[in-house]
Amino acid sequence: MQFVSTPEPRIRAEADYQLRNTGNQPLHKLELRLPGRRRFHYENPTASWDSIALTAQESTENPRNSMIAFPEAWATMARHTLHLSVEYLPATTDQPGLSFTKDAFFLPAQGWSPELLPPTGLFASGGVPPKKWDLLVAVPDGFQIHTSGAQKKSARKNAELVVLAEQGRKDLYPFVAAGRYTTTELGKGKDKMHLWTSKPQESARLKDVSNALVRVIAAYDAAFGERGKESQQTWIVECPMSPGCFTNLNPSTAKLLGEEAERTTAEMISQDTMVVDLSEGAPDLAASVAPPLATSWLGYGQNPGFYEQEPPLSLLPAFAAAAGREAATGADIRNEVIRRALRLVPENKEPRQKDTEDAVHAKSFLFFYALQDKYGNEVFQRAVSHMLYARRGRGFELSDLIAAFEQETHTNVAEFARLWMKRPGIPQEFRARYKETAAATVQSGEETRP
Repeated sequence: MQFVSTPEPRIRAEADYQLRNTGNQPLHKLELRLPGRRRFHYENPTASWDSIALTAQESTENPRNSMIAFPEAWATMARHTLHLSVEYLPATTDQPGLSFTKDAFFLPAQGWSPELLPPTGLFASGGVPPKKWDLLVAVPDGFQIHTSGAQKKSARKNAELVVLAEQGRKDLYPFVAAGRYTTTELGKGKDKMHLWTSKPQESARLKDVSNALVRVIAAYDAAFGERGKESQQTWIVECPMSPGCFTNLNPSTAKLLGEEAERTTAEMISQDTMVVDLSEGAPDLAASVAPPLATSWLGYGQNPGFYEQEPPLSLLPAFAAAAGREAATGADIRNEVIRRALRLVPENKEPRQKDTEDAVHAKSFLFFYALQDKYGNEVFQRAVSHMLYARRGRGFELSDLIAAFEQETHTNVAEFARLWMKRPGIPQEFRARYKETAAATVQSGEETRP
């Protein structure tokens, strides 16, 4: 991968695949999954098969995929070299999607690198990278660079910095972040954070940010278990160009967190790297990065179910985001977050009247606060941490959460879950508790508005 900054910035990706047909029949074509056009802007890729130029045709079954026909049948056990080449361009002002400047760019894990798909068939397989492979990245000299894998060597040549990063099985989806950044270290020890900014930041403000981020990491470790025994450093990288930096936040989740869906200011691009919008400075950096940082504990392959659950488990990421904000800015926001969600669930529903989709969304979010209130924060943390550890890499369901709580409490937690999720509306005891809290803070003149 080579980043070219002049005369206009672009990213050139060249890939060589050493392939062998391990099946039981000859193959006549290969299917590729190309990057999505909504997120990435690129010129039509080129391909060659043992140096013979090939033409890619759009798949009739899936427009995201392309079919490559071989000049001759690919015999069983035969080896060939497939070469792919593609250039990524920054998005224009009238186009959504990933963008970058001559001074910085990033390519997130998943989405940007073409995937080789296995042939169709009942027992078809293939397309999986080897245990180890190399990612070679060339950027202008003077750039900071962070990639997936383990950086083995680097060299400077012809005004370029070239880095070789060895990729392993956990680097199935590679990523790169690079640019002319000033580096500041936040935190310490195995949870050190590297802040990359286009301009130096005020040290006094960064001290407060560092302390807040340490609290966020401690809160996530307590609630979801430590990410692992190995070092879990985090890179916080300023967006090259904010309008083309983020995917859209789920509108329903944004409403729960008190955000505008169009105003995302931080997003993870890999398990240890996030991009942030610093166009308005860094005073609220900790509160901005806390929600996406939760995916470092819950997402990016550790638990596939993090992104694929039905309610209420589908709202665990939103609860984690709110917990991170609370750790960064103080416990006072907890009641306001709960009251905001309560307003999305109508009161006095008829017993047979079903909840709306928005109400189910809000109830699922509040369910985790209800578990905290009923069983205590320590039990809540142990149960959730146990569930995530036990189901790591396999996904999880509501039954897994109930089992973890019942193991900790030795009580019938399933009945409590049914009371919340199977009946319309919010249990009156829970609603009354936070209504009373709201009334008390208003009378004392201390209510905090979102």
